[in-house]
Amino acid sequence: MKLGVNIDHIATVRNARGTSYPSPVLAAQLAEQAGADLITLHLREDRRHIRDDDVRLIRAVLQTRMNLEMALTDEMLAHALEVQPQDVCLVPERREEVTTEGGLDVKRYAKLTGQFIQKLSDAQIRTSIFIDPDFEQIKLAHELGAPVIEIHTGRYADAKNSTEQAQELLRIQKAATYATELGLIVNAGHGLHYHNVKPVAAIEAIEELNIGHALIGHALFVGLENAVREMKQLMLQARMGY
Repeated sequence: MKLGVNIDHIATVRNARGTSYPSPVLAAQLAEQAGADLITLHLREDRRHIRDDDVRLIRAVLQTRMNLEMALTDEMLAHALEVQPQDVCLVPERREEVTTEGGLDVKRYAKLTGQFIQKLSDAQIRTSIFIDPDFEQIKLAHELGAPVIEIHTGRYADAKNSTEQAQELLRIQKAATYATELGLIVNAGHGLHYHNVKPVAAIEAIEELNIGHALIGHALFVGLENAVREMKQLMLQARMGY
């Protein structure tokens, strides 16, 4: 079970005052030292947190892997081909949203998604698709050649009661199992925190969780390295069955 630490909100704090600190580059290094298996960051069209130079600088110093989240735009494709992250995760993006609100509609953007997967693959960049736990979308992602999917866990995280949460967890579990049967590597993320992560981490078909907001928020009180270690411990405990 791998932990991808999303450092976007280190940049959010930096940008709030227009300073050079806190440094996303240092955050990436500290997260790695604390046990993060990869670093995730989202270069948005409006550059609300991570900026182009952040991506380049972090790519140069990482000892693990970079997972670059990006929208289906020519600008982002060109940037990815320049920087050469190990992984790219294709995500939907709307300028007015506070955070990513759901999975990419692969059916609607099938042709464009397929083109991006091919171009990234030609550049030896592994492509993942951020996707809802929906069999039809997962099947199409597989048919388009994506080797990896990341299941959107937002509905599980935002469930209003335990019954709804259990239903959403089952959807995630079934979707992850179906995807692995197709031969896909399965990751997951969105809205996961210290109190809801273990049931998702316990799903054997899921190989990696990407977590940002809750982890960075907790780091304000315990430090980034401790926050990463605590999250990784919870994930490993879940995978071991306790």
